[in-house]
Amino acid sequence: MDGSRGPFLPGLTSSNNTGRLYLDANESRGSSVSGAKKRGHGNRSWIKIDQDGNSNILELDKATIMRHCSLPARDLRLLDPLFIYPSTILGREKAIVVSLEQIRCIITADEVILMNSLDGCVVQFNFELCKRLETAKDQADDLPFEFRALELALELTCLTLEAQVKELEMEIYPVLDELTSSINTLNLERVRRLKGQLLALTQRVQKVHDEIEHLMDDDGDMAEMYLTEKKLRLEAYQSNDPYGQTNISSGDRVVSKSAPVSPVGSISGTQKLQRAFSSIVGSSKHGSLISSSGGGENIDQLEMLLEAYFVVIDNNLSKLSSLKEYIDDTEDLINIKLGNVQNRLIQFELLLTAATFVTTIFAVVTGVFGMNFTDTVFDYPSNFNRVLVITGIACGFLYISFLFYFKHKKVFPM
Repeated sequence: MDGSRGPFLPGLTSSNNTGRLYLDANESRGSSVSGAKKRGHGNRSWIKIDQDGNSNILELDKATIMRHCSLPARDLRLLDPLFIYPSTILGREKAIVVSLEQIRCIITADEVILMNSLDGCVVQFNFELCKRLETAKDQADDLPFEFRALELALELTCLTLEAQVKELEMEIYPVLDELTSSINTLNLERVRRLKGQLLALTQRVQKVHDEIEHLMDDDGDMAEMYLTEKKLRLEAYQSNDPYGQTNISSGDRVVSKSAPVSPVGSISGTQKLQRAFSSIVGSSKHGSLISSSGGGENIDQLEMLLEAYFVVIDNNLSKLSSLKEYIDDTEDLINIKLGNVQNRLIQFELLLTAATFVTTIFAVVTGVFGMNFTDTVFDYPSNFNRVLVITGIACGFLYISFLFYFKHKKVFPM
């Protein structure tokens, strides 16, 4: 019993140590994962939409997306919801990075990778894009896949901004009309709040306007965004390149297995390399000519697409400019009214000051006669009444003289 118990105890101790090591490893691994998530390298929820309209929710990290779409880290930083960046549309080699309001996605030639969110605009983009792609299976569409996704992003962005502009118009016009009729602290505070909202909305609309205008002015950026054509061109180049992919590699394998090569064989190999190089150069020139000849049509196609939404966003910007001008006109009217009230107060204060001066003269005369001293004037009680009457007439004449002087100087109309 003791002998059997002796070997068993060390085994139990070693299993406990192994458990502790396993727990310590799990704790260190969990802390490293949490640390990575804190640094922003954790997985995020994305919605993948393919050309057939099928959508899947995926958990992807930045490194996977960068490798899959050939994007730098600074482009993915534009899609990070933790940071606030203005609206941006970037054309890259294999993808289009779109950050328009709440719609943040990566568009490739085959799929759309949309950042998952509970925002209504994101949900509507996912639903509408899947619906359009499913209905477009049996219909011929001139637009490639990436342009259809970009068009939907621009459409939803313009509709969202237009709805916000209309809502602000419906709210701001009655408040301004009420302020012109009744100037008080409550109405002024409401106008100040609405003016702040107007400024923020104008900046957002202006950024989308500038981004579309920048794309329309740069033909190189628009040509870079035609991903389907670049993909087809690359596939055609790879399929029409027999020397670079098959003959040269097979020739290398034959040479490596054979005995010493004769000069004739080496010359023929050099000729093959020269023919391969000339074919590659010719195919690349031919591809460039094809891309340049078809690029004009593609640029025109994208330019017409952008121009349609540029008109919509420019209309919204004009409405916001009209709102700002209406607010400025209302402020000018309020300043005029306040200046008029201030002028009336100054006129009243001037009249009151003149009346106070005349009354002071009358009070000085009565104060002099109220002093306790002896004089022959006090021997006749009627003299006091005469002095009061004469002083009153003189003060009235002086006040009227002030009024005529103010009227002559056009201090205020009378």
